[in-house]
Amino acid sequence: MSKRINRTSGFSLSAAWRALKYRNYKLFFGGQIISLTGTWTQQIAMSWLVYRLTNSAFMLGLISFASQIPSLILSPFAGIIVDKLNRHKILITTQSLAMLQAFLLVFLLITSTVEVWHLIVLNLFLGIVNGFDTPARQAFVVEMIENKEDLGNAIALNSMMFNAARLFGPSVAGILLAETSETICFLINGISFFAVIAALLAMKIDYSKVIKTQKNVLEGLKEGFKYTFSFTPTKYLILLVALVSLTGMPYVVLMPVFAKNILHGGPNTLGFLMGSIGAGALLGALLLASKKSVLGLGRIVLYTTFSFGVTLIAFSFSRSLILSMFFLILTGMSMIIRGASSNTIIQTIIDDDKRGRVMSFYTMAFMGMMPFGSLLFGILASKFGAPTTLVFGGISCILGSLLFALKLPKLRKAIRPIYSKLGILPELAEGLQTTTNLRVPPQN
Repeated sequence: MSKRINRTSGFSLSAAWRALKYRNYKLFFGGQIISLTGTWTQQIAMSWLVYRLTNSAFMLGLISFASQIPSLILSPFAGIIVDKLNRHKILITTQSLAMLQAFLLVFLLITSTVEVWHLIVLNLFLGIVNGFDTPARQAFVVEMIENKEDLGNAIALNSMMFNAARLFGPSVAGILLAETSETICFLINGISFFAVIAALLAMKIDYSKVIKTQKNVLEGLKEGFKYTFSFTPTKYLILLVALVSLTGMPYVVLMPVFAKNILHGGPNTLGFLMGSIGAGALLGALLLASKKSVLGLGRIVLYTTFSFGVTLIAFSFSRSLILSMFFLILTGMSMIIRGASSNTIIQTIIDDDKRGRVMSFYTMAFMGMMPFGSLLFGILASKFGAPTTLVFGGISCILGSLLFALKLPKLRKAIRPIYSKLGILPELAEGLQTTTNLRVPPQN
């Protein structure tokens, strides 16, 4: 019988760090937080460089589109590869290639040969790398966590790690952009990859436990699609993620416009805005990490999707830096709790041998929709202005949350037997011990 997960569904700060007791995860956590800080430093420098060179909101959207569109195209096939090959080695390869991209940017700026088309090509290259890196990283978390009852905590800590970097990285970028240049930001990012690569190489991996599928590409793709979208919880959670990624998440690409044209600031203002998003996201991740159980996460997804839309609209009307930062803190908090809660539910209920493929569809929804959203936001902002564009995005997220509310009872009914089998609902677990493996999604 599976080990029972904490029966309570409340919060405890003492439980917020429990996944760090696993050596491999601790290494991963430390290496990633350094690398991700560099990544956010580069992302802010990239947006500022593009806007400085072109003064175009459309180009901001196009650059973001180039970096994210490969995830939509490649993720389903990447998921098959992630399920077939060693996820640890995939991550070492993808992190090394991302480091190469950062150093190429440094070379172009040092030699004063950088042009916008270079940035588009290099962001496209990075998007291809991330198309494989993201599902591999999502699936690899499970291999580092020996006890499934700590999986939700590990995912929440991943979000905390990501957003601690989101908080610190933009602040560093703002200072560096004001005092030096984009070159230093890209150089810092390139150097930061040594930390995560070293951490991956230092891990002790039992490769005999790695599950590898033997199916061909088309058969594996068909099986993964059917498994993912024939089960109500994974289907509706992924569809909601796709909607928010298309109409809400691209708000980040318009931050340079708000910093320069709406709030009449410079690189420091952009750093403050992005740092506020990171601060809110970090608080949200800490709150989620302190949650003792996955129970109630569906309701949390609903509430935070709604609040994400509301705070986006509120931010769009602000013309004060302090007020804008306040609304972005709330936006960041809603954003990360919604995303990490969806991820945790999905990771808890799926089978290990299909995890790469399911998470590739999740990546498709999360990262694959954002390029279209970025392009859409760039076009809308050019025609109607950045504030109006964010109002549109906020209303779309609110409507999505209301539709999800209608499906929530159906989700609960479908997930309940799985949680019972895992011991998350202990009162029913004993009666289900002799049933077939209910972790396999039933056919709807």
